[in-house]
Amino acid sequence: MTITEVAIRRPLLITVIFSSLILFGLLSFNALNYNLLPKFEANVITIITVYRGASAEEVQNTVTKKMEDAVSSLEGLDKVLSTSQEGASIVQLMLKASTNVDRAQQNAQRKIDQIRSQLPDGIDNPIINKFSSDETPVLRIGVTASLSPTRLYDLVSDNLKPQIANVAGVGQVNIIGGAKREIKVNVEREKLKAYRIPIGLVAQAVDNANKSFPAGKVEEGETQFPIRFDASFSAVEQLGELVLRQNPDGSKVYLKDVAEIADGSEEQNTINRVNGNPSIGLEVYKQTDANAVDVSKLVRARIARLESAYASQNLKFNIAVDQSTYTLASANAVTHDLIIAVFIVALVMLAFLHSIRSSLFILVALPSSMIPTFIAMYAFGFSLNLMTLLGLSLVVGILVDDSIVVLENIYRHMEMGKDRRRAAVEGRNEIGFTALAITLVDVVVFVPMALITGLIGNILREFALVVVCSTLLSLIVSFTLTPMLASRFGRLEHLSKQTWWSNVNLYVEKLLFWLKFEYGKVLHWSLSRKPLLFGVVIILLAGSFVLIPAGFIGQAFITQGDRGELSIKLETAPQSSIYQTNQIVQQVEKILLNRKEVVNVFTNVGYVSTGSFSASAANSNVAELTVKLVDKKKRDISADDFSAEIKKEILKIPGVKATVNQIHITGQTAEAAIQVAIKGTDMKKIRETAAMIKEIAKDIPGTQDVQFSVKDPKPEIEVKLHRERMAQLGISAADAGNTLQVAFRGVDKSKFRQGGNEYDINITLDKFDKSNINDVKKLAFVNNKGQVFELSQFASISETMGESTLERIDRLNSIKVNAGVLGRPSGSVGADIQKALEKRQ
Repeated sequence: MTITEVAIRRPLLITVIFSSLILFGLLSFNALNYNLLPKFEANVITIITVYRGASAEEVQNTVTKKMEDAVSSLEGLDKVLSTSQEGASIVQLMLKASTNVDRAQQNAQRKIDQIRSQLPDGIDNPIINKFSSDETPVLRIGVTASLSPTRLYDLVSDNLKPQIANVAGVGQVNIIGGAKREIKVNVEREKLKAYRIPIGLVAQAVDNANKSFPAGKVEEGETQFPIRFDASFSAVEQLGELVLRQNPDGSKVYLKDVAEIADGSEEQNTINRVNGNPSIGLEVYKQTDANAVDVSKLVRARIARLESAYASQNLKFNIAVDQSTYTLASANAVTHDLIIAVFIVALVMLAFLHSIRSSLFILVALPSSMIPTFIAMYAFGFSLNLMTLLGLSLVVGILVDDSIVVLENIYRHMEMGKDRRRAAVEGRNEIGFTALAITLVDVVVFVPMALITGLIGNILREFALVVVCSTLLSLIVSFTLTPMLASRFGRLEHLSKQTWWSNVNLYVEKLLFWLKFEYGKVLHWSLSRKPLLFGVVIILLAGSFVLIPAGFIGQAFITQGDRGELSIKLETAPQSSIYQTNQIVQQVEKILLNRKEVVNVFTNVGYVSTGSFSASAANSNVAELTVKLVDKKKRDISADDFSAEIKKEILKIPGVKATVNQIHITGQTAEAAIQVAIKGTDMKKIRETAAMIKEIAKDIPGTQDVQFSVKDPKPEIEVKLHRERMAQLGISAADAGNTLQVAFRGVDKSKFRQGGNEYDINITLDKFDKSNINDVKKLAFVNNKGQVFELSQFASISETMGESTLERIDRLNSIKVNAGVLGRPSGSVGADIQKALEKRQ
């Protein structure tokens, strides 16, 4: 007995089975997450190490190279990329496609731990991350209130951030900008010289006086008394009374005698604004398995309650970027297209079958095949995203193919005079292998797509498996549900001119007959001229292969859409302070906010994301503005054209470099479309070659923003010690380095505790004593004999040009020439650059 005979003889069983599948399919649908794209992980591991105050060259020599050597023996390692910049080292490990990323991350952590003792003492613990599509913030929010900057920061850090982080589905909340409270100990250089006290002694004295220890316990009989020993400062004023030295005559030198002590805020490294208004920025990231749309809704509800709770402080949350809005809009658009596709299929079925009853049989196949697919999606851990919804849209026409073929053959048997039941069984059995072949053709096309490895496979896997599952379900429906319905409710339609419905169907039949007749004439003409037909086909086939090499069809990894979000990255002179950069950024904000197309501008000064596979860079001469435009239906200009116009206006501002890019479909800024890497050992030759390639790339049509991946060299002060003089004066290199570090970078190891919170105590030279190169030369040192010397007496201090960013590829020095693309496919532009380079060689 075939499956069709079972379905016809046991209609209740089939009805219950498919009703259950549809019910569980709907439940699975409600349990699925909304995402813009399928979750994917590139085989990339990033190691980020912060070395505050160190130059790019020092970071490369003392941190980056040692990291590279440590991880170079990792199993499955394909390429090592590194970037050394002022204060930070970023090492990227590109792994082979078959490598287990989690295991490689663990091995990388183990190897870094093994060399931890060889790294400088002043670095933060290296952070090892693997790339994931979930690393894009769901929300970017600006927080404002009628509070002082330090009180607002404490409110955000201690109260608001924990409550937002506690929202279901939120994985991480980052704070950008703001004025964090800090106890400043600004030491005056001349007073130190007068009292003959080295600045290192000041830092050591503060650290020693601000301690707490677990002192044990006292046991008295059966009672225990823990000993609490806490010598931490309980008030800022106590710092000033700290004794630095007691002289033989009984007089004392207090900290307040040589330093100004202030309860203020730390020096800002980043500044955040929303629509030109000063704020503290918050970036909200979701958990890996969380629903981006639900997370956004819950966070919005939470911040609404927080605004009500802190209404007296006039607390406001300004949501500048909400990735879930675009995700939901894209999903709704595809769902809308899916509904239209179903409606059109119904009309086509009605036009060809001439029967509402028969058309309903076919339409039953759609939900019966599509809705149970959600069960498979839930079981495989898929989400509702562009790829899965596009797969469902694509498969609408495929799902009815099998049922149409089966139903048409059943009706043919009914026209032969057979009863409905017999016609259903014999009609399906006769056409069964044909329907099976139709289905398997689709399956064998899409199954290999699900087996592709790498980034493309991660993106296409869900799309392919959704198509395969729904197509196989449509085959089962055509073998069971469709014959069962035909055996119970099938009826032959006899068309006559007596009703309007019959007249409409007869008119459609007439059109189809005319189309068939005309097609027959064309076919007869073609077959009577076989050589001509064969020649035309060969020419068209050959021409199709020529289209890509000839440049008529371009090449690109993915077409850049218009989601109405831009990223503007600004760079000022290398030596610019954050306040100078901020002034220029404010001019750019005015340009943007005066445009009617702009909805929101989220500004970060001193902070810029460096790409999807790396960390974020903090430098005083950079800034990033995330711009949200109105919907493309409400503006007369595309995002690309708007970018070009804004860039022209920005470049009119003196002393600024600008790069304007659309936000990628993943929610991150797209990297340069074209990258040409030059690597070697001689930096001079590398720079010369890079300059030559840059000029070639500029001349290629379609390129824009052609620039080096490394930043321009910046002035720096170089200190070269004279060892013999140091030995004579009784000063060691460690003393010199420690004193320079405390004086100009500052030290904040000691903490001030108040109200359950900790605040840094930053000890450094007064701002007026570290403003130029002469202040470095006049830095005071005290030897063991109490003699005072200046740095210039045992060192040469000069101003030189140093690299602000250094890059390496596979442990060789490198520079990349990056180029954006406008108006042409990136693959075509890249091919033109390659040809130009080959001619130059």
